[in-house]
Amino acid sequence: MGSLMALASGLIFGIGLIASGMTNPAKIKGFLDLFGAWDPTLALVMGGAVGMAMVAFARAKRRSVSWTGAPMEVPAGTAIDRRLVLGGVLFGVGWGIAGFCPGPAIVAAASGVPAALLFVATMLIGMTVHDRWLSKRA
Repeated sequence: MGSLMALASGLIFGIGLIASGMTNPAKIKGFLDLFGAWDPTLALVMGGAVGMAMVAFARAKRRSVSWTGAPMEVPAGTAIDRRLVLGGVLFGVGWGIAGFCPGPAIVAAASGVPAALLFVATMLIGMTVHDRWLSKRA
């Protein structure tokens, strides 16, 4: 049941990304071009996502089990530390340069977009290097 819910959620998310144009790097770069041909569409998509997440997290906090029967685990961390800030900066720089963030990149890669395939490959390499570096530090 959990895998079916994950598949359905992923499909709905991917369709939403395609429908909103968020798999197109030009859309993202247009949003980040504040002094040029600024495209506010991403702000509307983000606003909708934040609104939905606020409702979902508020409801999740009142539950002890998920729809699939698994224990409900809502993140409790609120600390803003150096790792979080550095990760956010690296994410933002990569997003601005490539025009992709992980979700839309995976959707675009599944569609066969060459730039997205390269992005996803380098993202996976970066994640592997990061995990190995963290495991050596522990």
